[in-house]
Amino acid sequence: MDFELSEEQRLMQKAVRELAEKSIAPRAAECDRSGNFPWENIKELSRLNVLGVATSTKFGGTGAGFLSYAVVIEELAKACANTSFICAVHAMAATTLELFGTEEQKNRYLTPLAKGEKLGAFALTEPGAGSDVSSLQTNALLDGDQYILNGSKCFITNTGQAETYVIFASDKTKGKTSAFIVEKGTPGFSFGKIEDKVGLRASANGELILKDCRVPKDNLLGSAGEGIKMALSSLDRGRIGAAAMGVGIGAAGLNAAKSYARERVQFGQPIASLEAIQFKIADMATEIDAARLLTHRAAELADRNARFTREASMAKLYASEAAMRTALEAVQIMGGYGLSREQAVERHMRDAKALALIEGTSEIQRLVISRSELK
Repeated sequence: MDFELSEEQRLMQKAVRELAEKSIAPRAAECDRSGNFPWENIKELSRLNVLGVATSTKFGGTGAGFLSYAVVIEELAKACANTSFICAVHAMAATTLELFGTEEQKNRYLTPLAKGEKLGAFALTEPGAGSDVSSLQTNALLDGDQYILNGSKCFITNTGQAETYVIFASDKTKGKTSAFIVEKGTPGFSFGKIEDKVGLRASANGELILKDCRVPKDNLLGSAGEGIKMALSSLDRGRIGAAAMGVGIGAAGLNAAKSYARERVQFGQPIASLEAIQFKIADMATEIDAARLLTHRAAELADRNARFTREASMAKLYASEAAMRTALEAVQIMGGYGLSREQAVERHMRDAKALALIEGTSEIQRLVISRSELK
């Protein structure tokens, strides 16, 4: 594995970092306070042509791959975790379409997502089916040339904002789970409560309601009854994005802590000169580097079409928990200021906690890893 980014990846990283620092970071605090969906950020990223970074050029993406995708998500997470999360879930929907869609489905639904003309969502979680994806109660019944969908989803990112939804349901006709493409505005498809969360507050996590929602048979994604396989494959790739978010959130906490430690004077000297602070900074920096390497390894394996389920779970587990530890240490270093809403580190702490729950909890990641180790 090459530990250095390519020239193209460095240029992409530089462009996203400059946009993030100039436009996205200044909006992050208000975005968090209000919980308002950051459409202006998404539009700017669309103009930069990075929303389809992991999608092939054939369908409007840049074809840069998952390592480049991880680099983009990390830079966004440093500035605004909400924006990075929205983009990561959008990419999950696009990836699912590219992996399992027909040529016609890709041209119709994937291309607008890759070009940033439309936003996507990935709808798996239900009130009674979070970690247990085999317990879906939302159901689909084939009726002639249409499927009738009934049920509800919860905590779906980009709810009400996305135009294209990849929705998983128990296929009554097949007796197994299937996946469907459902467009915003389809009769019988509506949106419910948007959650008022502690972290990732502006990512529009909410409820989808399907009541006798009819979708064309042509909107069946992949083969009938193969929804679980498709969901797990997409989640593997989604965990690369979640891991990259952890790296970005952790790096933001580390940068804030270093800046404060250099400026804060106690006992006649900057606290950065105190060994206790130096050791905290050293541990934080080591954890972030380790998380980044795990993330890049998983992304590089995905780009080579090699098996990476275990590696993606390792990256997501370590990066999300490292982000939390780093954010807590940043708050500790900053003392009372670290608890102030005027400082970003308390937001990083809340966003990091939310990150440990999305795309599979830490416990689920440990289960995936242990199964791989023990089989």
